[in-house]
Amino acid sequence: MAASVSVACPRIERMIDTLAGPGTGEADALTASDLLASIREQRQVENAAAARQLDLAARWADLHPPESIHSAAAFTVPGTDHEEPLAGEGCPLVAEFCIAELGTVLGMSSTSAKKLIGHALELRHRLPRLWSQVQSGRVPAWRARSVAETTIHSTPSLTREAAAFVDAQVAAVAGRVGPAQLDRLVAETIKRYDLAAPDPAADPEDGYLSVDPRHATLHDDDVHFAGTMRFEAELDIADALDLNQALSQKAAEQKALGSTESLDVRRAKALGDLARTQTALDLHTAGQGSSRTEDKLPVAREVVLHAHFPAESVGEQTVFGPIGRLEEGQRLVLLDQLQSWCGDSRTKITIKPVIDLNAHLTAPGYDIPDRIRDQVILRDRTCVFPWCTRPARGCDVDHVIAYDHDAAAEGQAQPGPTTSANLACLCRFHHRLKTHTAWRYRMVAAGVFEWTSPHGHRYRRDHTGTVTIDDHGPPDIPRPCRR
Repeated sequence: MAASVSVACPRIERMIDTLAGPGTGEADALTASDLLASIREQRQVENAAAARQLDLAARWADLHPPESIHSAAAFTVPGTDHEEPLAGEGCPLVAEFCIAELGTVLGMSSTSAKKLIGHALELRHRLPRLWSQVQSGRVPAWRARSVAETTIHSTPSLTREAAAFVDAQVAAVAGRVGPAQLDRLVAETIKRYDLAAPDPAADPEDGYLSVDPRHATLHDDDVHFAGTMRFEAELDIADALDLNQALSQKAAEQKALGSTESLDVRRAKALGDLARTQTALDLHTAGQGSSRTEDKLPVAREVVLHAHFPAESVGEQTVFGPIGRLEEGQRLVLLDQLQSWCGDSRTKITIKPVIDLNAHLTAPGYDIPDRIRDQVILRDRTCVFPWCTRPARGCDVDHVIAYDHDAAAEGQAQPGPTTSANLACLCRFHHRLKTHTAWRYRMVAAGVFEWTSPHGHRYRRDHTGTVTIDDHGPPDIPRPCRR
């Protein structure tokens, strides 16, 4: 028995080594010091590659100054008509349409590529000491980029002299500053160079007269696992007292009707109920035909949410999956949450027929009917440009092959008909990119698109994401039609 065990053990060891795969033995042979040295070496390689990427991004910008059809790229400030440049004062402008090709090569969105170019230009032109430290390997690129992001978007904007002061201070400590230290340094720079406009609110005696702290802010970036968001407000005293009284009354009504939830929960539900019933608007429109429900309460303002749940037939019943997708915010939603929302007696529920995403729908003219538009939106989910994540419901619906408005008059067949197989969702920026540049795409299957860049790089995009098609060669792309 002992002899058979001694023979079997080496066999078992060989079997374990075989199952573990190649290279396992070599990794196990490394000591802890060897592993740490290897990890450190790889980090140095990573930092060098990131520094090189910044340099190449800046060179790419140098090759693409704004032209007549390529306006300068900029960041749009949400909620305003204001735009911010990619980098600060003194940096060169960049043609907006060159951004997309750099982003696709790097596997990132156009917005991320815009930030990369902005950081590279900011470092090279306004933070040269820090730029030199990045290129020499003394400061990792990610640290330098955090400094560049702060100096680009400082309020008020930093002049070249002010940015140079920040550069000198940060470079003196080899970029080792945290976010709080950086904010203090920028604040000191603004004060030192007298960049801030006079602030009447800073007056120690009468400053409060120039401050209006009122606001109502939804913190939609912070979503709790319970499916809630935080709403913060600063109100007039009278408004605050009235709102508090209204919430207390509504919470008491819920309790009288049998609610066993806590006071905080009932007050939160009451606030949502007040929002849906639009009390002030109802008073304003009284006597002007304002509609009411059967219980004589004002009709709630319509807020449309698009939720999609997987379903399967079990016998004669349709069973929905417990987790679905909410288009608004691109978030997951629980079926229980949706049922609780729909359980409100003041909620209007609209159930639309199931849309077959593989059906071939056609319209006779250029205009896109709602039924086809909804099908394309549900099929594509987002803008179909490589790595773009803009929700499809806020995108343009584009004719992949351009619709020829003169085809019928000239007795020719329509090259770009309004059909499911010739429509795609594109955000406004990428729609303009497709129209005015040499970017081209085609639909190879329902919801599957192949894009070709001006330099011949190819990408495949479907509802699962984007992949690179490696076999690219010199571009053979016709110039865009300028109708």
